[in-house]
Amino acid sequence: HHATTTNAYSFVPSRNHLQIYQSTTQQQFALPAARHTRASSSSSTITMKRPNRRRRTPEIDPTTIKSADLAQELPANLKRKITAKRPTLGHVVPKNSQTRNFRPNEGGSDSSQLRAQGQARDSQRYNNPSNLKILGGSCRGRKLESPTVYLRPMMGKVKEAVYSTFTSFGLYEDVVAGSIKCRTRHLDIFSGSGSVGLESLSRGVRHCTFVDMAEDCCSTCERNIEKCGFDGWNEGGVGSGIGEEGEPVAKVVCADAFRALRQPETVGIDPNAKYDLVTLCPPYEEIVYADLIDAVANSVLVTEDTVILIEYPVELGCLPHAIVREDGGVLVGVRNRKYGRTVIAMYIVNPTGEREDCQSRPEEFITI
Repeated sequence: HHATTTNAYSFVPSRNHLQIYQSTTQQQFALPAARHTRASSSSSTITMKRPNRRRRTPEIDPTTIKSADLAQELPANLKRKITAKRPTLGHVVPKNSQTRNFRPNEGGSDSSQLRAQGQARDSQRYNNPSNLKILGGSCRGRKLESPTVYLRPMMGKVKEAVYSTFTSFGLYEDVVAGSIKCRTRHLDIFSGSGSVGLESLSRGVRHCTFVDMAEDCCSTCERNIEKCGFDGWNEGGVGSGIGEEGEPVAKVVCADAFRALRQPETVGIDPNAKYDLVTLCPPYEEIVYADLIDAVANSVLVTEDTVILIEYPVELGCLPHAIVREDGGVLVGVRNRKYGRTVIAMYIVNPTGEREDCQSRPEEFITI
């Protein structure tokens, strides 16, 4: 073959293979250190193109964020109810399915129905409609009961990602180390069947309080707690941080979520008992997110370095990166990840720097 010349970046100079072999036996390939160079047909040195490198966003220390530099009011998109229709999942028949409404006495089926969240389901046919189970920890694989109303619980793939992040934040650090019992306390708001809080208990948290307004959900949650063996008692005393009388491993409170956050003493929650982790997975169309964020941000139940998770739909837009508290404190956004049409935002309250992996990530809090 005849040698051809080129002015493009190349790994091979425009010389035949014999010339390349002879030149490489006498000298080493020279690689450029700082800038791009073009390969010349008269040169025997092979020049490689420098790979492109993505510019990394500099990390922001959340402890340096001041409330005076932030907007004092929540965005307008959070102050209204939203429409976030969701297709039926698992326990609901797909539109293109041949299996329709179940007729136990007659056999066969009718046309399909949309089973809205909160409506009663056929508990004879659907015992565990959402296929709920514990994904990790001491109760891994344990199946959970579901309430007799249709719910849309956190998807399994989302839950796995969430708890992987919680672990990196050190919320279950003592369990992994095996030295002392984990002291993390979890508050699960809009608990439903309790799958989110039970996942934390399975991974070793000391205590979890479940809050839901529906009596059916609360009774289901209590059965799941007993089924998983978390109906025990934490002993109090010196060094326990929970008083002399102790506290139950799991506690179920049947109350309005906003009242539980703003006036916990009125629903049986000790206002002096601070929580290290708060999860809020509300029914999208039944709340105003601005009210919910205000309630949890200013709740007496949160303290320094409390991690708050808020689940919201993509139709909402995007939550702000930082939220100012009434006392001048701040919630700093550390995660905002999209999973299909679900978005998970995580905040840390008045960060002190003890949770090293809780770095501020403003680049994630953009409209998705």
